[in-house]
Amino acid sequence: GRKTRLLRGLPATSTVEENTAAGVSVCDFNVTVSPLSSEGVAILPTIVNSNPLTEAFDIESKGGLEYRVVTTGNPVLDYETMPKSFDLQIFVEDTTGRTDLNTLTIRVTDKNEHPVFRGNMAIQTLMIYVLEGTPPGRIYQVDAADPENAKLKYSLLPATMPFLITESGAIFSTKEFDYEKDPHCYFLNVTVTDLDGLNSTKTVNINIININDERPYFTTKQRIYRIPEEQSPGAIVANITAKDPDDEDSPSRLFYSIQSSDSYFSINPSTGVLQVTGRTDRDALPLRLHPSISLIVRVEDSPGSGHASEMEITIVIDDINDNPPECSPSAFRKEVNENTAPGTFLIDLRNYCKDLDVDPPNNQFNFTGLSGFGSNNFTLDSTVSGRLVMTGTIDLENPANPGIEVYTLTVRVQDIAHPYYSSKIKPVNEFSPVFNTSSYVFNVSEITKVGSSIGRVHAIDKDWPPTIITFSIVAGGGTRDYTNIFWISPTKGDVSILARLDYETAQKHIFTIQASDQKKFTTASVTVNVLEVNDEEPVCSPNFYSFQIPVSLAVGTNINGFRIECQDRDSDPRSFRYFINEGNENNHFTFSPSAGSNISRLILASRFDYESGFDTSWIYNLRVYITDDNLLSVRDKTTHLIETGTVTLSIRVIPNPTTAITTTPSFTVVTRKENLYSASAWYVPFVITLGSLLLLGLLGFLGFLLVTWVRSCCPPAGRAHRTPPIHFTFCVSLQTMTKLNTIFDGEARDPVTGRMYEFNMRSGARRWKKSNEPLRPMLAGQVMSSATDNSGQGTDRVEAASNKGPSEKRKELTAAPKPATKPSADQDGLRLQKQKEESEGRGLSSVSPQGRN
Repeated sequence: GRKTRLLRGLPATSTVEENTAAGVSVCDFNVTVSPLSSEGVAILPTIVNSNPLTEAFDIESKGGLEYRVVTTGNPVLDYETMPKSFDLQIFVEDTTGRTDLNTLTIRVTDKNEHPVFRGNMAIQTLMIYVLEGTPPGRIYQVDAADPENAKLKYSLLPATMPFLITESGAIFSTKEFDYEKDPHCYFLNVTVTDLDGLNSTKTVNINIININDERPYFTTKQRIYRIPEEQSPGAIVANITAKDPDDEDSPSRLFYSIQSSDSYFSINPSTGVLQVTGRTDRDALPLRLHPSISLIVRVEDSPGSGHASEMEITIVIDDINDNPPECSPSAFRKEVNENTAPGTFLIDLRNYCKDLDVDPPNNQFNFTGLSGFGSNNFTLDSTVSGRLVMTGTIDLENPANPGIEVYTLTVRVQDIAHPYYSSKIKPVNEFSPVFNTSSYVFNVSEITKVGSSIGRVHAIDKDWPPTIITFSIVAGGGTRDYTNIFWISPTKGDVSILARLDYETAQKHIFTIQASDQKKFTTASVTVNVLEVNDEEPVCSPNFYSFQIPVSLAVGTNINGFRIECQDRDSDPRSFRYFINEGNENNHFTFSPSAGSNISRLILASRFDYESGFDTSWIYNLRVYITDDNLLSVRDKTTHLIETGTVTLSIRVIPNPTTAITTTPSFTVVTRKENLYSASAWYVPFVITLGSLLLLGLLGFLGFLLVTWVRSCCPPAGRAHRTPPIHFTFCVSLQTMTKLNTIFDGEARDPVTGRMYEFNMRSGARRWKKSNEPLRPMLAGQVMSSATDNSGQGTDRVEAASNKGPSEKRKELTAAPKPATKPSADQDGLRLQKQKEESEGRGLSSVSPQGRN
């Protein structure tokens, strides 16, 4: 149609501010139609082209023939990343066919935008971990930027926190943290502000990590303990307790030990219970002289390498009345004269009796119970003194005297303290304890709880009365990390574990136990087999990863080449299964293989669809679970232990420039690369062509050398005879074994050598005729070999000749001597054979019939 001026207000230039919302008017114009156009506009004003291409603008009607250009918000205009100006070509046509096309130039103006955080702070709350005891210093560098590249100012709130931020955004700690005294977590607001006062704020969570830096301390205040002597092994003396400040309010896992050398007491390494393990006889040395025993108790928070504290305690052994008085000798003989005056002192029994107990009244005793026939003539001076005196006169001639010359008296010696021992038979320790077996074997699962009993040992003693047997571990039972990982009850013989068993570290423990009756002892060995249990979780590397992917990434792509590699100390590499438990919205991601390998790759399983609204999240925080149950059956999975490892992935999807963004706008720069021939690279085809020609020439030269070598190895026969200009000699030896009982019924002369040869008219077999030998049949058992033919042609001819009838052979042999006739193929073959024989040696120019047979 005709082009007329229909668009009023165009061409024009307008401006719009970046980040303008959708629907904001940029330019108004109207359409003027011809009076003949009764129906107005046939084609509404339309943006038919833009330079550069964009969909950020559209045309809306204001009513009637008035229109305006508005922003669409797709994409949002960005001064820093998009073109600064757009030329829109607007087209209109009325009903009469008149058209108009004009240009609207829109310039994007800059607007001061808020600063933005980059890195981890841009997508999540930042978690910073600081070990307690770390000296003051930088702990994190904030990464922020201003879209207008303006200088930024950083600030930190609340200001009372022991942190500061520098002008460059570095966060510093201002003190050395103590986990036991300071807060465990700090929440800081990091604010970044540009020169115009626009700011952005993010929260930083700083966690103080507890380390083992505190010594445990004893909570038991008592330092002196008193116990009676002769306590049974296993009797509890004290319960030593301690606390580790590093454990806060949770129960402390501490290890107790006795540092000083002592055979009377032992301490439970895990509970701190102090028990009697040896005989505490107050009446025997050294306790008789030194009844107080000092022990150095040590508590550690980690055996061998941790912090420790020590405490000295004193145990006083108190004497008890456990020994009866003893007299040595226990029988006395005293001679006195008759008529000895009453009151005469006879013997002091206290000089011969004693009590082994140390302290009074346990070692005090009385003399009572004087008895026997005629005891009325004697008395004890006192119960304490033990002095025996006469109370009457003994006259052997006196008729009133019974005439007894020997008086047998009995005196009872008795303790004055409970339990009032009067006599005691001291047994002799004759036998050693005996275990019911010389070797014990216990099978223990590696997940058995610490403190559990894993078995019991038993020993007996044949002494009577029975003596108390105590058990102890005298050798072994430790590892590199733990001095003792087993404990045996001194009285019951129960074997318990003090530390966690680990099959991957040690599959077997062997130690020696001892049974003692305080004087004699015996030993036995204990073997603890650690049974493997699936108690190790898969450990994968990396366990955290963050990356970005384009929204147009093809399905099936290994995302960023990412793969995880897992290890498990107690599982087969084929036992792993991978599945994404959290964050996999719409199932866009999967792992391949999903099971059966310790290496798996992250794969995009389905395409993203943001345009239709199916996908709305641009950030995916995936939590990947890795289990070690792939090789287990469904039935086994209900009974076996299954361990799970975790991997966290953070994936950010980068949209295309034309993709509608529902959150933070962004853009993607796509770079296309094409392999094109450049005129400046003329040397590339030249070098390839030249190299090809040189290679062909080299191959031709090698072929020529090969032909020359073959001819030198197999030279052509008979240079004196006529040969073709090009002659190939195939060094092939064809030997035909002549059948037995062959009869040579014909003969002829070789036209080349002039020698006579015989032949069989049926088979064509030939042989040289012996000199002066008439034609006769050949003897059975002789074998003739045909002449070796060095020419392929000659060989074929010989074979052909062998197939001919006897009459044809006779004709050929008859025609052969004619000089005017061209040599036949047979003649050529014989000539070649002759030349070969001459070339191999002058002495072999003729072949004897015996050599051919």
